[in-house]
Amino acid sequence: MLKSRRWPGKGDRRVLALTVPIILSNATVPLLGAVDTAVVGHLDSPHYIGAVAIGALIFSYVFWSFGFLRMATTGLAAQAAGRRDASEVRAVFARGALIAIVAGLLVMVLQWPIVELAMRLIAPSADVEAAARDYFHVRIWASPATLMQYCMLGWLLAMRDSRAVFIFQVVLNSLNVFLDILFVQGFGWDVRGVAGATVIADYSGVVLGWILMQPHLARLGGRWRDVALFDRDRILRLMKVNGDIFVRTLALTSAFALFTTFSARFGEVTLAANAVLQNFLMFGSFALDGFAHAAETLVGQAYGAERRKQFLWAVRKTTIWAVISACTMALVFAVLGVPIIDGLTSITEVREAAYQYLPWAVLLPVTGVLGFQFDGVFLGAMQTRHWRNMMLCSVALFAVFAWGAVALQSNHALWAAFNLFFLLRGLTLVGLFPTIIPRDAAGFGKG
Repeated sequence: MLKSRRWPGKGDRRVLALTVPIILSNATVPLLGAVDTAVVGHLDSPHYIGAVAIGALIFSYVFWSFGFLRMATTGLAAQAAGRRDASEVRAVFARGALIAIVAGLLVMVLQWPIVELAMRLIAPSADVEAAARDYFHVRIWASPATLMQYCMLGWLLAMRDSRAVFIFQVVLNSLNVFLDILFVQGFGWDVRGVAGATVIADYSGVVLGWILMQPHLARLGGRWRDVALFDRDRILRLMKVNGDIFVRTLALTSAFALFTTFSARFGEVTLAANAVLQNFLMFGSFALDGFAHAAETLVGQAYGAERRKQFLWAVRKTTIWAVISACTMALVFAVLGVPIIDGLTSITEVREAAYQYLPWAVLLPVTGVLGFQFDGVFLGAMQTRHWRNMMLCSVALFAVFAWGAVALQSNHALWAAFNLFFLLRGLTLVGLFPTIIPRDAAGFGKG
């Protein structure tokens, strides 16, 4: 008599235990943005909303340029943990933290040229610009803490402690929300209150992150004094990995910028409709990022431990769950797409335009799932050269098709190109996947 197998099985539960807290913690991020908008949205002038939006945009570009601090820390620390190299696990964090502090201080020193360039490019109204400058010059003081958090989150992910990541995000964002309301509604500090809340929350987050790291540091053993912080080979590898991640991130950001720029060619209603529909990608990325982070951690530890079967198991399990999640989200978007659009905008013309292009947004989780997932796989294996190159190829092809869409004056064609970009991201990495699996017994011979 055959035994019935429980589903989800032990391996599936292991993946979900790592992923679900990350998904929930990701969901707290847009909540904070909504509160930032809401607290200034009840002030006596609409220019405060625009000021916070512009300030947040500037910091998104500046800070996300250092996204390699999170990504590289996760991959390198996970591999070191897989090798049971406690000193290197500590060293990976220490090197990232040093870069975060230096980079954060550098951003603060360069604050004047950063804000001047941003204002020239965005060219807001005088009232919006003045308030945005107030926001910027307060929040800039959080730079070292913000970048340090990237290292801490990456390191905790490498330790497979998604519970700590969840606690970190919820506590940090809850504190930020409380201070937002207190400073703006209570003390009347307008946009400076929103920025000040972020500064205090970010430095508090560094303290909390350090506390959450302590159980893992105690379990790992070793001492900070034994860390080879300036090991030449390790630093060179870190620089190479960080360079690849930086170029890849810049390319990805450029793809989104191109989509927005080309959307503007079709008029302000279409531009607004496309902006509304891009929120579907943001909603979908909560879950897809969760499974990608799980893949990055599990693949990294398997790669570091040189366990071929564990490596392939991690890729297979996380990818299956990511595909299930993507199809589920596409179904939800298909059923609830119209109410979601109605909740995001009350402008009739924008709603009607968004309804027209909704099917393309529904497809985004499905066309994007392999790109998200294999980002995590390649990062876990620290095969960043292939990862970088495939992103550059995908963006280049997207730019060609998007330009063709503009020439055809077809927003449908632009959305088709956008979906093709996400599909290409995934398929190119899937095609290269066999090349990152060592085939000789000396490489991944262990089961």
